[in-house]
Amino acid sequence: MHFPVELALGPARLPVHLLCEVLAYALGYRLYQRLRAGHPDRISDAHRQWIFVGAAAGALLGSRLLGLLEHPELLVHPPGGSLYYFTNKTIVGGFLGGLIGVEITKKRLGVTASSGDLMVFPIILGLAIGRLGCFFSGLEDGTYGTATALPWGINFGDGVRRHPTNLYEILFLGALGLGLWALERQRGPLANGRRFQLFLSSYLLFRLLVEFIKPTAALPGLGLTAIQWACVAGLGYYVWGWMRQPPRPQNQLDNAPLRSAK
Repeated sequence: MHFPVELALGPARLPVHLLCEVLAYALGYRLYQRLRAGHPDRISDAHRQWIFVGAAAGALLGSRLLGLLEHPELLVHPPGGSLYYFTNKTIVGGFLGGLIGVEITKKRLGVTASSGDLMVFPIILGLAIGRLGCFFSGLEDGTYGTATALPWGINFGDGVRRHPTNLYEILFLGALGLGLWALERQRGPLANGRRFQLFLSSYLLFRLLVEFIKPTAALPGLGLTAIQWACVAGLGYYVWGWMRQPPRPQNQLDNAPLRSAK
């Protein structure tokens, strides 16, 4: 296999990464619609739209900010000029920034019901498809791992067999999705917000660990990369929240009336 992988469409060539991104958004949104149609929604359509706006704004800012902090030495003299400040992005930053944006928006709206539980399985599906695109992009995507002598190491085009961290993440997401599904099938619906908490805390723990086999250097004098410190902060937030106040039962009423999704 030659990286990056492209699809030939007559004289034009389409990057597989772009195709995977489109499929990730389309299939993830389709799954979300299907799940929402089959479950009562405790959040009104108007409130959910504002929550999406808050999530998108927070994710955009968080993704860009953490992406820039990965390589602070490039901030003064960015490669490629000022465009560099708008192209770096990270999924961890997007998740944490989106979480902050959602919590601020929900507080202003007075919404206490979880807005993330219905998003968990669509996010897992979309993220797995997107990571497949990252894998097919090879070295261009910058999400590959360090050199390895393990038999499943992959040469992305530079003659070095590396950890396919993209594939590791896909396997982890599949196991996480199956684990959450099995847990709810065995115990019934989880408490309000618990599904999203388990998803994001598990993903942050995975990223904290897998970053050790990626070539990104640790921040000077801090021992961990910017992404790893962000994961530590996110995990700390959840541990503090669990110790401070347990989540409410799923059947506890909140200030939003129970209504069927349209």
